[in-house]
Amino acid sequence: MEFKIVESRTFDRLKQCLRELLERSNRLRPSSVQEDWWDNQDICRLLDISPRTLQTYRDKGLLPYSQVGHKCYYKVQDIEQFIEENRIETLNKNKP
Repeated sequence: MEFKIVESRTFDRLKQCLRELLERSNRLRPSSVQEDWWDNQDICRLLDISPRTLQTYRDKGLLPYSQVGHKCYYKVQDIEQFIEENRIETLNKNKP
């Protein structure tokens, strides 16, 4: 591991630059878009499915989506509803 010694003033300036960069990036993509819509990659990771399976869900109308250009987006609420509708309850054999 390598350590670098930095003056306090330089370190503070670096922190300020990082804050400004974060603020700029948040303005480029509003938080409502980030929180409400997910793309294919996000959904595949969440549901632990392949992109092809996700395509099948779209084709069969199981999962609503919006398409911009060649990219598909999904509302978080729709994904939550899809998960709830496809939940399988199991019987607990240990309960009397």
